[in-house]
Amino acid sequence: MTGQVTLGVQSDKSAAEYARLGVLAESLGFDGVSVFHDLGFQPSLFPLLEMARVTERIKLGAACLNPFLLHPVEIAGQAAALDLASDGRAYVGLTRGAWLDRLGVRTERPLRAISETVEVVQRLLRGDESAYAGAVFPLAAGTRLGYPRCRERIEVLIGTWGPRGLAMAGRIADEVKLGGCANPDMVRHARSLLDAASGAAGRAPLGLVAGAVTVVDADGPAARARARTEVAMYLDVVAALDVTVQVPDDVLVPLRAALASGDAEAAGRLIPDDVLDRFAFAGTPEQVATHAAALVDAGASRIEFGTPHGLTDAEGVELLGKRVLPALREVR
Repeated sequence: MTGQVTLGVQSDKSAAEYARLGVLAESLGFDGVSVFHDLGFQPSLFPLLEMARVTERIKLGAACLNPFLLHPVEIAGQAAALDLASDGRAYVGLTRGAWLDRLGVRTERPLRAISETVEVVQRLLRGDESAYAGAVFPLAAGTRLGYPRCRERIEVLIGTWGPRGLAMAGRIADEVKLGGCANPDMVRHARSLLDAASGAAGRAPLGLVAGAVTVVDADGPAARARARTEVAMYLDVVAALDVTVQVPDDVLVPLRAALASGDAEAAGRLIPDDVLDRFAFAGTPEQVATHAAALVDAGASRIEFGTPHGLTDAEGVELLGKRVLPALREVR
């Protein structure tokens, strides 16, 4: 197996917990830590700065920011600040965002908004003060970041599943993330579209990240039960993005009803094993390692093990680092 392995972390912890997690991730050999920037949780910059302070090697970034809640100038500023704090280890993740309708935010022309955000961020990082005639995010001449930057260019990840998003990413991004995907069939599909787009643009193949809910434990059935509960809360959204999977209505309809009544555990119990394995890494360390290796074989260049990691976060990260990473390296 080749490829990188990172952790995806929810922003719901204390400063001390983030520091401990960063040190642990680096000591266990992970390649990086991504922090989710989900609606209603802490801004991702806080935990990322805490982890940058106590680490020296791992890559750090938000997965993902969106230009409908945070203007591209502010995204550029956050990326530059994290890159400075981490001595050049930052990346910036972008996506259209989710659940923004709850705020009355209209996400019109999302692909144009994201492509212009990439342009604005890279212009500001390299110190280009010329005017930019963006249709969504124009810049007046003289707009700049008034402080030192660590680098003049920072790697950009775009979170997307669809053909138009993958085509855009193939032209302008460094990496793409399929957030919520643990499905080798979808990875193969996305890799094909992404390679075609980057090739047509005369670019080298991009990185492709498969990241999903992860629950690993020596007690495999307990891990899978916990994963079912976690996956149930977003299955209805993410399943619609995966063109290689058809989740039957006799699963989705009662699942929606259980979620509406506030019973996520009951909703999770409705998810069949084969569906669970398309949208989560779940089971014993050996099961999770085998699953991750299959995604790399399908074309993923990076695997991201997402929250909650285990029956407890700390135990899960320890098992991933001490049992899953070594197993993956054996087949590299």
